[in-house]
Order: sequence, then C-alpha cells, then structure tokens
Amino acid sequence: MKMEIRRYQSSDLKEIETLFYQTVHRVNRADYREEQLDAWADGRIDENAWDRSFQEHITLVAVKDGRIAGFGDMDRTGYLDRLYVHWEEQRKGIASALCDRLEQEAASERIVTHASITAKPFFEKRGYRVVKEQEVIRKGVALTNYVMEKRGGFAGRIFLEGKDNDHL
Repeated sequence: MKMEIRRYQSSDLKEIETLFYQTVHRVNRADYREEQLDAWADGRIDENAWDRSFQEHITLVAVKDGRIAGFGDMDRTGYLDRLYVHWEEQRKGIASALCDRLEQEAASERIVTHASITAKPFFEKRGYRVVKEQEVIRKGVALTNYVMEKRGGFAGRIFLEGKDNDHL
C-alpha cells in the first residue's frame, strides 16, 4: 500500500481527534490503568487550541487508503509534541516515517519529546536517550512518562509540498 505524508490541514482535525482517543485507549492499555487513559484522552480535546498548535508547528499527517493512519508535530525549537499512529496500523513503519520527516525538518541540534511508557522503546531504537522519568498530572491523575532527547545531525531542511518525497 502506498502511503502519503503531507502537511496538516484544519479539515484533518476531527479524524485526528478520533485517532488520538482510540490509539491512547487501545495501544497504551498495556501500560496505563483505565483512569489514566481517561485522564490522558477523554474524547474532548480543545479543538481550537489543537488546530492552532498544529498550524504553528511542523505537523505531518500520514494518509493510507484514504484515511489518516498517523500524525506528528514538532515545534520550531525541536520539541516533538505528538506522534500517534492509528491502532490498526501499529508496527507498519508509519511512526518511523513520520518521525524521519519531522527530524529532517528540525531546525535544532536537539530534539526533545515526552514519551509514554508505551512509546519509550520506539524512541530508544531511534537513538533517543532518557533524560529523566517523570510523573505528570492530568485531571488529577498521575501518569508516568519520560523526557527523552536525541542530539545532532538534523538536516533542518523543509520539504516542499507536491514533490516526490511526499510519498513513501
């Protein structure tokens, strides 16, 4: 199957909102309790805030078979904010493809992310190292995650829409 990676559009938000909720509740279930999953993703995001941050960040969407299979976003300082892949598309290279593109576009010598227990092994395989384990509070519920970083060698080049590199 051919997958396209393209820039985020505001019209993607509803599908991303559903993907986010389902992925958290299905994929992260092995590492977090139900109350933690509900605190993390309760099905009600602040759509205006998410859209605004996606517009301000480098935000990429992976589209496969006409639906969004994953998304990721990074701010201009190199903070990798969100990286989620549809629960039915796990372990098919989508997160790696999105992360590759985001890292290539980084204008920073250091990329930082806050990785879940579930995502930590993925980032470790990509050369990220744990800076610290932390507990964050969401809606009064504690969740463990890891501040992780990767240093050096990022191209800092922006891919242009419509070029061959938009397709994997």
